[in-house]
Amino acid sequence: MTTHEADRRINVLLPLDYDEGDREYSLIVVLDGGERQDLYLAHGIHSWNQLWRRSQPAIIVGIETVDRQRELLPPTKSIEERERYPTAGEAQSFRRWLVEDVMPMIRARYRDNGTAILVGESAAGHFVAETWITAPSAFDGYAALSPSLQWDNQSLSYRLSGERPVERPPIFLSLADEGGATEEGALRFVGEAGDRLCFADRRDSHVRHANAMHQLLAEALQFLLPTKADWLEEYGFVVECSEVGEDE
Repeated sequence: MTTHEADRRINVLLPLDYDEGDREYSLIVVLDGGERQDLYLAHGIHSWNQLWRRSQPAIIVGIETVDRQRELLPPTKSIEERERYPTAGEAQSFRRWLVEDVMPMIRARYRDNGTAILVGESAAGHFVAETWITAPSAFDGYAALSPSLQWDNQSLSYRLSGERPVERPPIFLSLADEGGATEEGALRFVGEAGDRLCFADRRDSHVRHANAMHQLLAEALQFLLPTKADWLEEYGFVVECSEVGEDE
């Protein structure tokens, strides 16, 4: 497909038994989902979850990005950010393309069960969190892994604090070693997000910004696409949600 003046692939990875029946599956929509991006990492983690029935089987939909900051982030008032990322700021139009063009195409071609979750890390995590605020009904679940909530002077978390309460789907949001303005924005966001949020506070752990998806996607999928498996806790497969200030 083409958007934002660039060609890109929409990569679809089907469950192994997809052609063996007429079963319908949830969709896991992975931002930065190119073959040289997070596509195979996400697919591998999802496949590993299937060995333990940790999360529901799903169709992986990888959305390749070309100019990440342009496509995934909104405009910024920060002079420093504008100088560093001069093309940034078109997340709204990229979101419209994703929701209005890509998702209907996928649903027309593949057997989905009506449930779709959106997954992203860092700048893509900001896109996920912003979508959850501005277009919550676009997806049925959200995973914002180490989202770049320092962007535009933390404006997204301030925006959430000013929003009137509305019913939103569940969201899994993580925080690692980012510190500074990213941590401030994340904690403010979590404090205003309500009870549909699972806050994976990993500031005092081995999780880092660079490996947040490696470490936490399996848990996020367990939270958003749960199964009835009753042995998960026995083997340490638990979803750990924290309260703001719990470990401070």
